[in-house]
Amino acid sequence: MKKIKGFNRNQINGGVKGLMSQNLFVKCKACGGIIERKKIIENFYVCKLCGNYEVLDYKKRLAMIIDPDTFEETNVYTDFCDPIKFPGYREKHESIVSKIDLNEAIVTGSGCISGQKVMVGVMDIRFMMGSMGVIVGEKVTRMFEDAEKEKLPVVMFVASGGARMQEGIFSLMQMAKTAAAVSDFSEAGGLFISVLTNPTTGGVSASFAFLGDIIIAEPRALIGFAGKRVIEQTINEKLPDNFQTSEFLFEHGYIDLIVERKRLKEVLGNILKIHSKENNKKFRQRPAAENASMRSEE
Repeated sequence: MKKIKGFNRNQINGGVKGLMSQNLFVKCKACGGIIERKKIIENFYVCKLCGNYEVLDYKKRLAMIIDPDTFEETNVYTDFCDPIKFPGYREKHESIVSKIDLNEAIVTGSGCISGQKVMVGVMDIRFMMGSMGVIVGEKVTRMFEDAEKEKLPVVMFVASGGARMQEGIFSLMQMAKTAAAVSDFSEAGGLFISVLTNPTTGGVSASFAFLGDIIIAEPRALIGFAGKRVIEQTINEKLPDNFQTSEFLFEHGYIDLIVERKRLKEVLGNILKIHSKENNKKFRQRPAAENASMRSEE
């Protein structure tokens, strides 16, 4: 296992020195506003002018959520999988690996959130749009198996364009594989919190992403399966402007919470504490009449 040290809110851009000075100002991709980089970082990479959420890489995400110096990466794969010998796939893979600090679209490991130990997975769209192939499916599956073995909850930050077309039917098989891993974990009594971020689409949204016991989403995230235009052409109807957004899905009961990024660690910590072994043990030790009284008050 590889331990990644130094995650904190003053160094959340991949550990690059001179974070504030490398670019004093940044341009919001949504509204075009010019904002001081320091203020963007202090606001958890959310534009103060229009509220646009910047897509985070895995290091920024871990820095915001995981307690400092507690993250240990697991299931580190350096192999390359090309099951159908797709033309140009190896070259594309090698090109991406040479440019960013990733060899696949997901990082998994263990760490603590507000003192509660968890297994955590973070998808990163810099790597082939966070698409799921054989290795991503294997890493997700092993993460749930490790969590079941160690009796830890799972928190997954999902960001993906779907199944990886370069791996053909083998990428689609990962949908069933990861869904089965979640099912086994759930039957063993494990807690799975799925955090949907922008974007969560395709085969990933149709598999493990929506199988969480608790499903949380960041505001304004694009969440769906097929594209809006494809659906409109298929059904020959105009869809609402906010279709396939966090807010639309929340209104229709598909997700449980929409949580601002600045409050996400606090909310996750509270949920984990409520479902912790210690808290459940205290609840079971209360007299039956007291437990019944608490339920009626709720």
